[in-house]
Order: sequence, then C-alpha cells, then structure tokens
Amino acid sequence: MTSLTADRYDNLTSSAGRRLVHSLLATDNSSLLTILRITLGLVILPHGLQKTLGWFGGYGFSGTMGGFTSMGIPAFLAFLVIVSESAGAVALITGFTTRIAAFGIGATLTVASLMHKSNGFFMNWSGQQKGEGFEYHILAVGIAIVLMIGGAGRFSLDRLFSNTSK
Repeated sequence: MTSLTADRYDNLTSSAGRRLVHSLLATDNSSLLTILRITLGLVILPHGLQKTLGWFGGYGFSGTMGGFTSMGIPAFLAFLVIVSESAGAVALITGFTTRIAAFGIGATLTVASLMHKSNGFFMNWSGQQKGEGFEYHILAVGIAIVLMIGGAGRFSLDRLFSNTSK
C-alpha cells in the first residue's frame, strides 16, 4: 500500500511540475518578443562580461564582488546581480527561461535606477553631469516586463521546450 501512495504522489508532482514548466516557458510565435528578447540580451551581455571576465573595461568577478560589498551590498545579492547580467543575458539571447532571466535583469536594473536617481533622468551624453541618469534603466525594465508577461517569442528554446512538454 505504501508503494501505491508513493506512485500517486510521484504522478501528482510530476504532473504539477510539467504544468509549471509549461506555464513558465509557454510563449507564442511573436517576432516582436524575439526582437525585444535578443536586443535586451545583447545590450545587457557586455555589462555581465564586465562583471564576470573584466572585459569592456570591467573589474572581473573578484573586483565587482569587492566593489559591491564595499558599498554595503550583501555578497549574495552582488552574486545575483553578476549572474543576472551574465547568465541572464545569455538566457535571453537563446530564449531559455526567458521569464526568469527577464525578472532578474528587471530587478537588477530597477535597483540600479534608484542608485542613479540622484544623477537625474538623462544619460550623461555631454559629460556635464556628475554621473549617468536613469532613462536607460527605465527602458530596459520596460522591455523586461514585456518579456515576463509575453515570454520568449519565436526562435527560442522556451518555445521549443514548451511545445514538447504539453
């Protein structure tokens, strides 16, 4: 009798798990979502590479962790920022777990916009401000929200996997 109960439980959890995965990955065949997903991924990826590998004038993983923690950011949150901007960008470009990646990037950039609030709205195109404004962050968060709602769109691993997990 224990075996029967365990089998029912396994069927219940695997069924619920499949539904959860399908809901998380489900998307339509939208080219617009694809364009937004790949664009956000390509824009965020260099920021992630700065933080992980030190490319594009970045400090690399150790330097970024040290910089974040010296600002009072807990190491775990600093790690999540680095992962969201590096692995999250790759996930967006490939369309794999798009909603999760968009959430991580959106959360990271929401906090970043608050940190840039004192610099005003506009980017520092002319070099006259003390730092960069937060207009870029608002655009990226808006795109991330669209991707969290709509999913990955056409040419994505999410679409491929959600169609096979039904």
